[in-house]
Amino acid sequence: MQINYIASCSLPTPYGVFTMHGFEEAETGKEHIALSMGDVANGEPVLLRAHSECLTGDALYSMRCDCGYQLEEALRAVSEAGRGVVLYLRQEGRGIGLINKIRAYNLQDQGADTVEANEQLGFGADLREYGMCQPMLEHLNISSIRLMTNNPRKVKALSEAGVAITERVSIEVGRNPHNNGYLNTKASKLGHFLSHQDDNPE
Repeated sequence: MQINYIASCSLPTPYGVFTMHGFEEAETGKEHIALSMGDVANGEPVLLRAHSECLTGDALYSMRCDCGYQLEEALRAVSEAGRGVVLYLRQEGRGIGLINKIRAYNLQDQGADTVEANEQLGFGADLREYGMCQPMLEHLNISSIRLMTNNPRKVKALSEAGVAITERVSIEVGRNPHNNGYLNTKASKLGHFLSHQDDNPE
């Protein structure tokens, strides 16, 4: 996948000052960003979160998922380490888009789980792909990463895309009564590494 670097700027946040780097997919025009802190080009493995866009969780504080909690934890972890990167990838709703995600939520309100809802709409459980990550990391001169994720499919996809992963770092945050079932489904049907499961999700 061809990715074009566009520009960089300073981004002050509650977690510290990051540098925001903008990228664009040559074929689709889809935009992605990388938030970096510290010297990420010194050859040492970089703490990294590859975070797919979730408007409801990241910006609207939705408690239906753990996305917003994970984004905040990733920014906090990078800041605490003083060095790292958060890739923010524009593939909403595991790749089905925002409006289809609302349709999927409607099906979940009627009793479907997160995988069943996508399938009832004619989509796969997870349509995300990570081919944009390697060229973004190459631009930042990052040779290997410590990946913050609970998702074994993401580890596999990034590895297949040419990203060298030296360690998987667990990022379990934000479980609540509204997302118990969602998280349990991610563990049981998508294989996510989650240490706690609630047998009686609400």
